[in-house]
Amino acid sequence: MKLFKNISYYFLGAGSPVALMWIFPVLLLVPNIVLDFTEVRYTMWQKLVNVAVPLGIYMLLCSWSRNIGRTVLLFIPVMVLCAFQLVLTGLYGESIIAVDMFLNVVTTNMSEATELLAQLTHPILAVCVLYLPPIIAGGMFFCRRQTTTPGSRRSARIAGVCILIIGLVGMGGCFATGRYKAERRMFPVNVVSNMITAAQRSAATAKYFVTSAGYSFDAKATRTPDEKEIYVMVIGETSRADNWQLLGYDRSTNPKLSQRSGLTAFGKTLSESNTTHKSVPLLMSALSADSFGDSIYRAKGVIEAFNEAGFSSAWISNQQRNHSFIDFFGEQAHHVDFLVDDGSHHHDMELIPHLRKFISEAGGNKLFIVLHTYGSHFNYKERFPEEYTYFTPDNSAEAEAENREGLINAYDNTIRYTDAVLDSIISTVAACGCPAAVVYTSDHGEDIFDDARGRFLHASPNPTYWQIHVPFIVWTSEEYAQTHPEKIEAIRQNSGKNISSSRSVFHTLLSLSGVVAKCYNPGAAVCEKCYCEPPRKYLNDYNEGIALEESGLKKIDLGYLEKKNISTN
Repeated sequence: MKLFKNISYYFLGAGSPVALMWIFPVLLLVPNIVLDFTEVRYTMWQKLVNVAVPLGIYMLLCSWSRNIGRTVLLFIPVMVLCAFQLVLTGLYGESIIAVDMFLNVVTTNMSEATELLAQLTHPILAVCVLYLPPIIAGGMFFCRRQTTTPGSRRSARIAGVCILIIGLVGMGGCFATGRYKAERRMFPVNVVSNMITAAQRSAATAKYFVTSAGYSFDAKATRTPDEKEIYVMVIGETSRADNWQLLGYDRSTNPKLSQRSGLTAFGKTLSESNTTHKSVPLLMSALSADSFGDSIYRAKGVIEAFNEAGFSSAWISNQQRNHSFIDFFGEQAHHVDFLVDDGSHHHDMELIPHLRKFISEAGGNKLFIVLHTYGSHFNYKERFPEEYTYFTPDNSAEAEAENREGLINAYDNTIRYTDAVLDSIISTVAACGCPAAVVYTSDHGEDIFDDARGRFLHASPNPTYWQIHVPFIVWTSEEYAQTHPEKIEAIRQNSGKNISSSRSVFHTLLSLSGVVAKCYNPGAAVCEKCYCEPPRKYLNDYNEGIALEESGLKKIDLGYLEKKNISTN
């Protein structure tokens, strides 16, 4: 505290209230200046407005009262937003605090949040150095009743009015050159708007059970009820396609699945969201980026469709409850099991005994199970038991570019562990000796310091190639292949086509199982010969389905997609 007090004293004009009145607006403007450099989509007019309008307003507010200390203390909420914005920029290198960032705060479990915060030490220290001194100085001036002079306030007001006029002229230029929305382009107006939107979405989510009460798929089974069938959906976490041996990676990350017969991998699969709280509901419902919007508050998940068709269903999760659509869709199952409800940490292989138990004890011949794994979520080293360590060294926990080798080794070990988990799931299902299928895909991928941008993790306001290119595999039993050879032929025929996991998983599961529903689209099922490659869309922060090329992907990302011959249209 003494350090910050000394910084406050010297940095702010040797304890001068007048100096604080002039310097404080500039400190508040730091995020705006940074955004003008990082947001390439801002026009010159928008950049001018983003700096001039807030600066003019800040100067007028700081010179409104002679008690600058009180004014600074009243600005603490704004400084919190500024700090949050700068930390976000330090993490992702661009963009404002998105709606999804606020929602991630309430849907991310405490252990994940702690792991992330541990990697943000430097940005957090930087914003503390930037904003704690004026808070301390403001408190000192307020307590001592030190005030600014009338002349200094008059000069600051004149400067504030002149700067604000320049900003308003710039805003006129923005409107003249195209549509302009301050709630999307001007900090902190955009962040406050996003915060309000996040609160509105949270309120709408809380009413889900009321708004979705009358929803029905009108789903029906088309196959004989006497024949035993098992269908398993496995939801991966933070698994990116480029690290899968099955999809061309040059490391042995899929030694078991590579030997599996009846398995097909789809290498041109993209997710329509890079955030778990949206991508998983997309996978579990008939919705897509185009229809997500307000429809998510009325829709139900794939489990309910199988329930209506007469299947016995189960939701078995290795993730914590987050009281969002993931839980809502999962809890529509007849049998619900969250492993972490016991308060312990579990590895994904521990899902298998629960799967076996449900298969052996469930009534009826038709079974549908969804397994929600923890997959490859950071901290990678904690996602697999020590005996599954294969690539070394893998003990780099600090998220720094110079530690990439260790991070990649640990990440690849998580993929190799996922390989073992999936192989065990398949073995469990295959042992039942009946028509069966296992469908796996991941919610999104991950950045791991892959290029000069130095990006890490996922859920950034603008996606990257690494965050949306995901694995997608389908395995079918020998009994299934004998009973439905036309499905197997279609799977092989479509394996080289462009896939949207968000649009295909739901319909593929219904097609494999012979379930029909009012929203079923065979053209989106990879096991149908009529499968059509989808338009490439992305679900943006405002829940709008936009063209992939408008999602914020950079030229380098489009180059990666082109290299993989993955369509962006």
